[in-house]
This record gives sequence, C-alpha cells and structure tokens, in this order.
Amino acid sequence: MRHFTRARRATLVSRMLHGTRRALSIVVVAAALPWSVAAQETPPLDEPTKADAQGETAPQSAGALSDAGQAGQALARSIVQRADAVRFPDESFQVEVTVNSRNADEELEPRVYRISSKGNENTIIQTLEPASERGQNMLMRGRDLWIFLPSVSQPVRLSLSQRLTGQVANGDLARANFAGDYDPTLVGTERIDGTEYYVLELVAAQRGVTYPKVKYWVQKSNLHPYKAEFYAKSGRLLKTCSYEDYQALGGRVRPTKLVMTDALKPGDVSVMRYSELKRVELPDRFFTKDYMKKLS
Repeated sequence: MRHFTRARRATLVSRMLHGTRRALSIVVVAAALPWSVAAQETPPLDEPTKADAQGETAPQSAGALSDAGQAGQALARSIVQRADAVRFPDESFQVEVTVNSRNADEELEPRVYRISSKGNENTIIQTLEPASERGQNMLMRGRDLWIFLPSVSQPVRLSLSQRLTGQVANGDLARANFAGDYDPTLVGTERIDGTEYYVLELVAAQRGVTYPKVKYWVQKSNLHPYKAEFYAKSGRLLKTCSYEDYQALGGRVRPTKLVMTDALKPGDVSVMRYSELKRVELPDRFFTKDYMKKLS
C-alpha cells in the first residue's frame, strides 16, 4: 500500500513540474512577440473594430455579438447619412447641373439640367440645354421615374439605371439617397495620401435602385465623400466617381464637381458641375403628372 502511495505521489509531482515548465515556456514566447502583435492599436471608443463592424468578433456570448453587430451597423448608417447631408440638403432645394462628357474620339454636346428636389423622394429634372431638348423633363416619385416629352401626350416610364448622357445615369441626377437605398457595412479604413477614410460596402436594400452595389470612401475627419465604385449585380465594376472641388454651396461646403469614369473605357468620362444651389419651397402639387405636363 505504501509503495502504491509513493508511486502515485511521484506521478503527481512529475505532472505539476511539467505543467509549470509549460507555463513558463508560454510566458517566454509571449514576451518575445513583436510589439506590433502584442499591442495592437485600440480604436476610439465610439468606433467598433473592423471585425466588430463585420460581425466577426472573437468568441463571446450571443448577446455581445449582437450588440457589436448592431453598433457596427449603426456607425455605418450614420456615416452614410451624414455623407448624404454633405452632398445635398435635407430640405427642399434647387440646383443647376452642367454635364460635359467625352469619349475616346470626341467631346459630346454639353447638357444643363435644373434639379428641384424635396426630401430625397420627389425630384423634377428639367432640361435647359441643348435648346433642341428643352422641355424634356423627368419626374421621380420614390423610385418611380417618368420622362415627359413635348411631342408625346403620355409620360414614358424609365428606370433609374438607364443612361441619361455620357456616363451619367438617370438616378445619378434624380436620386442621391444612399442612406435610403442601401444597406451599408463598414468594411474598414484606408489611408490615401496621408488622409484616413472609412470604406463602406453598400448593397441595394430593394430592387429598382440605380446600382446594385456601391463601394464608398468617406473621409473620417469631416465625413466628406471621396470616391465611389459602382457595380453590377454580377459584381462587375461599371464606373467610378470622384467627389471633387469642395466649395461653399447652399450654406455649407459641398463637392461641386463629380467625375464619372467608365471602368472598361477609361477615356469615356462625364464631369458634373453643380452651381446655384438654393433652398426653395416646393409644394407637393409640383410633383404630379398634371404639373409636369404644364412644364413640357
């Protein structure tokens, strides 16, 4: 019996010593790790980590995972909403847009439009130039779009994704409501020329929007849109857009120049210049087919 007890004690002591040596080896390895691995930069308290924003946190409770995912979604939506407000006012407004387009062979005839918009859901686009197209106006209500032609008695239904001129789609002028049209995900940040940007992926919340998917860069310091990539449903890159020439317009600093470039034909470019932005009262009766017939 004594022999069995001593043998058992010897085994226990051996296991304890082995465990101690293993623990010491782990401490030594951890101490030898590079500083960049052992002390990752901690993000600000009001920003989840990139993994949290994507719902890819380390193993934890279901409640914590849900909270982290919701925080990431809330941050992404807030970024997109505030970037939308930089581009255009939330209130009713009117602005003129000049579009100059070119392809590899020639310069296209410039176009000038007057946009009257109310609450991101109702928009009238009037063609001012060229003179030969004056009176061709469009009405958007929600995501429904019609064109009114002087020579046609009934309006013609259009889609937001149809090309208007050059690289500009109907929806690029008629609807600039990323927050309302897309479900955003914050996929990370990127430093470009010394400036930090949020990088977001926007996926169409419903059918009928201008682009099925958008990749969107927004400056962290002031939430100014920087650039966007527009994708087809298949994942093919269609075109890119850069937001440039920030100036005071309509009471705050906004991008006054948008450059749209074809992804497959880089020589095909449209430049949209915004001017004369002002807040105006726009009665609901303006956004009706009867009123549009009077404009045409």
